[in-house]
Amino acid sequence: MKKRNLFPILFGTAIILSSCSATNTLTMGALEPAAVPIPSGVHSAAIINRSVPSENNSVLDKIDKIVSAEGLNLDAKGAEATIAALHTELERDTRFEAVKVLENGADVRKGLGVWPATLSWETIDMLCEHNNVDLIFSLAFYDTDTKVDYSMTTMQLPNALGVKVSVPAHEVKLNTQIKKGWRIYDAKNRRILDEFTFREGIHSAGKGINPVKALEAIANRNETVVQYSKNMGSAYGLRLQPQKRRISRNYFVRGSDKFVMAKRRAQTGDWDGAAKLWEMELTNSKPKIAGRACYNMAIINEINGNLPEAIDWASKSYADYENKDALRYLNILKYRFAQNEVLEQQQASR
Repeated sequence: MKKRNLFPILFGTAIILSSCSATNTLTMGALEPAAVPIPSGVHSAAIINRSVPSENNSVLDKIDKIVSAEGLNLDAKGAEATIAALHTELERDTRFEAVKVLENGADVRKGLGVWPATLSWETIDMLCEHNNVDLIFSLAFYDTDTKVDYSMTTMQLPNALGVKVSVPAHEVKLNTQIKKGWRIYDAKNRRILDEFTFREGIHSAGKGINPVKALEAIANRNETVVQYSKNMGSAYGLRLQPQKRRISRNYFVRGSDKFVMAKRRAQTGDWDGAAKLWEMELTNSKPKIAGRACYNMAIINEINGNLPEAIDWASKSYADYENKDALRYLNILKYRFAQNEVLEQQQASR
């Protein structure tokens, strides 16, 4: 018996199933509260660097530099870059009247690529009082760990006649992991507001007719590490700010002619026109259609920013018409409502 090619049949079936979906997806913007809320009454901050290895760790650090093939002072440059970037972000924040970068004193013990013990509140108090600041941002650790992969290969080079030929070559691959950790100390309330770790990987490769030439081909690794460190410092500063993101929602487009027409209106951006058609189906004699209409009324209210009304409609869709999608949506709406309350509190304290 001759075998048939099932791929066209399966592909066609997938298209049919997709086109018959009862829902479409929309996206909208949402503003979420800052990951790290800053208490009211905070007007100044200082940044300290605890990532420089202490004297007790100096031998271990030298070994680490040799084993991981790190460039001279790369960790120090990366740490300085990330602190400078955070300093810039904090200065842009209107809540802070002053932001300082402090030189490390004898009381600030230093770490080595791992979380050091938290500073005592006596030390935090001393730093805040001597520098007239409310918060201490601590770069608790910063470390670049580089793994080297060395191999023999070939490369194309022109000979005396200008014809490219294969010659033996050395290939070096560097896999650099940047790791850093931040802490924020709130002296007034005796709280650590945040403890957060960043990790980023950078891959570099180069070829040459000898090992030195191969390393020269990846000489820009240090600049790349510094740039990544700047980006990570800026990203940490953004944790203090509300964040915009896109959220997706499904809404019903099938069940009656009015749902189909509303779908076309929604596709043109006429959401109010679509809502008028959904509203007509709220009294439909078929529970399934009425439940979908209630669900879609929750959608239009969320689009318009009326979360309490959206919650009421989603509750009705589930409670009165047993729409299981509405229960999931209801929980999402309740969470977003709670997040909005947190956001309003944060904005009120700014």
